[in-house]
Order: sequence, then C-alpha cells, then structure tokens
Amino acid sequence: MLTTDPPEGAPTWVDLASADVEGSTGFYRELFGWEFQPAGSGAGGYGFLTLDGKMIGGVGPLMSPEQRTGWSVYFRSADVDATVKAAEQAGGTVVQPPADVMSVGRSAMLRDPAGAEFALWQVFDPGMAGMQVVDEPGALCWIESHTTDPGAAVAFYRKVFGWETDEMPTPAGPYTVVRPAGGNESSGFGGLHGLAEENRVAGATSEWHPYFEVTDPDAIAGKAAGKGATTLMPPTDLPDVGRIAMFTDPYGGMFAVIRSATPAGG
Repeated sequence: MLTTDPPEGAPTWVDLASADVEGSTGFYRELFGWEFQPAGSGAGGYGFLTLDGKMIGGVGPLMSPEQRTGWSVYFRSADVDATVKAAEQAGGTVVQPPADVMSVGRSAMLRDPAGAEFALWQVFDPGMAGMQVVDEPGALCWIESHTTDPGAAVAFYRKVFGWETDEMPTPAGPYTVVRPAGGNESSGFGGLHGLAEENRVAGATSEWHPYFEVTDPDAIAGKAAGKGATTLMPPTDLPDVGRIAMFTDPYGGMFAVIRSATPAGG
C-alpha cells in the first residue's frame, strides 16, 4: 500500500510529461475527475492534478525534442545528491542531475541499468511533500516496471533504496513485489516483471508506469477508448489481485487501472 507520508525510497509523486498538456488534462479529467491547478508563472507550464482539491500528481510540457509523453515515478530521498551517487555506483545513469525546484524541494532523474527512468524528490517545503491522496478511487495505488532485465533492476533498487522483495509466480513469469526497507508485507507499493518478448520485438523498452484505483475498470476502459486511448490489456480478472486494464493515453503515456480485490486503503 502507498501512503501520503512515504518512507525513504517509496513513491512520493507521479507526473506526466506531455506533448499536449491541455489535451492530456482533458483526457484524465474525463476518466478520473482530475482538475488542473497551475503551479505558477515560473513553473514553465507545469501544474498539479487534483482530486477533490487534493494533489494526486502533476503534468507539464515535454522538456526536449527527444522526450516522449510518459509518466514518471518519484521516490522519496532524504538527500538527493547522496542517492544519485549511490545510483551511479550501482550502475545507474544520471538523466537530469540534482537541481532545486524553486524553494520547495530538490529532484533528479535517473535511469536504472535495464533502462527504466525514475525520479527522486527531496522535500524542502512540507506543503509540497508529495501526493495528498492515495489508494482511493482516482488516485495512485501501485507502480510497476516492465523491464528487460528483472534481476539487474531488482539488485539495483535494493542497493540504492534498500528495498525488500518477494517473488511471486505468475503465468507470464516471476513477479517481484517491492516494499521499503523494514516494511512488512502490507507495505508493498509496486512490482517488477520481465518485458514480454513480443513487446521487445515491437520496440518496447524498460519503464515504470502508474496504476490508479477505480471502482469500474470496464467503464473506464470504455471511456478511455472513446477518448482516443489504445488498449494494451482489456479489463482482466487476476485472482487475489483484482480487475485490471492497461492503456496508452492519446499522446502515448502508459498507465493502468485496477479495482483491487482487497480495496486499496481498506
């Protein structure tokens, strides 16, 4: 489960870099009821996505011609510079070096040895600590990495964040559930599994993507398709997990929804 006060190494924020911020905001508003709140005149078009007035993440424009629309997961760090150094020593690559974000925090973007990008967030302003609602319909409830090298990726995150792991067998191969250092079984917040061979052949690469809790995955799937999303996985029941569906939004951002078998937060 996630928390709005995550420990070191756990998800604290998600945001979407989009080729069309207005279009993306409208798409997710239709699906989840999110509203867009501009972050201010000095934020370069970045803004917050809110659910009933509480921040669930952010959205902003692409920052370079090479960047593609996609979601980023931010993990909490007490010292971004030290975490970046640990990541480099463990085989990671710096995509964006540590930098202060106005006066509210410090961030960096990294790439794990299998190629999946992720971000770090160090809090300066307690009011910008991260997500204000999780594990509720319309909010983040899980993160997942499809990776070309599960073994290397898991070893990397263990070294950098001290994550603890449990491996579960699935029809598609082993699935590694991750939780923060010292966490119990109920503190799992995400998972990693191998990228399917057909997806590799089609050009897919390692990545992290969010899962949002919903009450009706089938209704969301219908809305998403009607608004131009591509269905990667139609609504499917997974025993003891829930009913899930996976999409790319109209601009290319990958995300999933789930009606948890045990309601998130319950």
